[in-house]
Amino acid sequence: MLDIRLLRENFSAFEAGLARRGLSDVAQALQHLDTSARAAQTELQRALAERNDTSKLIGQAKAAKDEAKAQALMTAVASLKEHIPALEDAEHLATEAFSTRMAAIPNIPAADVPDGKDENDNVERHRWGTPRVFDFTPLEHDALGEQLGLDFEAAARISGARFVVLRGQLARLERALGQFMLDTQTQTNGYTEMNVPLLVRAEALFGTGQLPKFEDDQFKTTNEIPFYLIPTAEVSLTNTVREQILENESLPLRFTALTPCFRSEAGSAGRDTRGMIRQHQFNKVEMVSITTAEQSSVEHERMLGCAEGILQKLGLPYRTVVLCTGDMGFCAQKTYDIEVWLPGQGRYREISSCSNCGDFQARRMNTRARVKGDKATHFVHTLNGSGLAVGRTLVAVLENYQNADGSVTIPDVLLPYMHGLTKLEPRL
Repeated sequence: MLDIRLLRENFSAFEAGLARRGLSDVAQALQHLDTSARAAQTELQRALAERNDTSKLIGQAKAAKDEAKAQALMTAVASLKEHIPALEDAEHLATEAFSTRMAAIPNIPAADVPDGKDENDNVERHRWGTPRVFDFTPLEHDALGEQLGLDFEAAARISGARFVVLRGQLARLERALGQFMLDTQTQTNGYTEMNVPLLVRAEALFGTGQLPKFEDDQFKTTNEIPFYLIPTAEVSLTNTVREQILENESLPLRFTALTPCFRSEAGSAGRDTRGMIRQHQFNKVEMVSITTAEQSSVEHERMLGCAEGILQKLGLPYRTVVLCTGDMGFCAQKTYDIEVWLPGQGRYREISSCSNCGDFQARRMNTRARVKGDKATHFVHTLNGSGLAVGRTLVAVLENYQNADGSVTIPDVLLPYMHGLTKLEPRL
């Protein structure tokens, strides 16, 4: 949620920020809704104050035995009491209209975020590693994986499209990747491991910005009050501090979790229909940081390094880009995407996003911090990043470590997790 003071006290900056998001006509509409809501609140408060003041005068008139005046005042109070419910309804509707519209407005980009319309306007920041030169034509992971335990047909019989079954050695490799990532984030990078709910209430998704705008992207139960399957552990991890007042001295808090993630992919019809790139269910190691405004930029760079370090340990070439204003997520004020090299596709594909959300999510969750002994509080800053998406990392390992005979060499850092297996062998 954006700070309402920016709308009211620095409208030009508010308008310019939304214009960078491609919402040039929204600021004026929000200002009009805010003006209407404040006018309705003022009118209601005036009527309530008048009713209270007039009620006091009735007692004074009766004490003075001025029955005519008392009767006139009682008539006036009765009229106000009849009118006030309509004013309360008008105030509620006006406030609700403003709040609903405000909740659907994305975060304002940081000053150093490049302007642009879509992914084509993202700016490359750096690259790491040199793509392997093959002496054969490398296969894409879905073709390569058919003989290694990648089974889309079985998954389709069970659940339909955008699901996969991993068998035997491939399931072990996927598990090894997740454990390696989780161990690195906890033992090397200092994140606290969490085991969090996969089903959450609507207010949790509102807190991290998936609701109300992205309702169609969520899977939910049919309870009278539904639960939602998490699209990312960011939702559960970040909401562990919702409605809390934290001590500044305890920050930053760093959390991580390895969980299944569930996404309906409502807007991805026709995109990545083959393979494991875009699934309804996948595993991911998530990183979340809760920190102060003064620390958040430094924390963002640190989080990026924690995600990049996984790819470096795996020996997977990648590039890091700064997302432009037109490609950033709803809550982000600045985002880095890490894109891993996939030789089968001959291009870089996203494997992690690391975002600084500023105080945007904290306002939606009402999460504050204060200096010890100080009564004043301030909203915290929240950050989140993938460290990494396990399925996409599996794809990258298969394609980058494949051999001409269809086998896949296991990266050295994963060998301790593979129980003696050094290579995936195709079925004969």
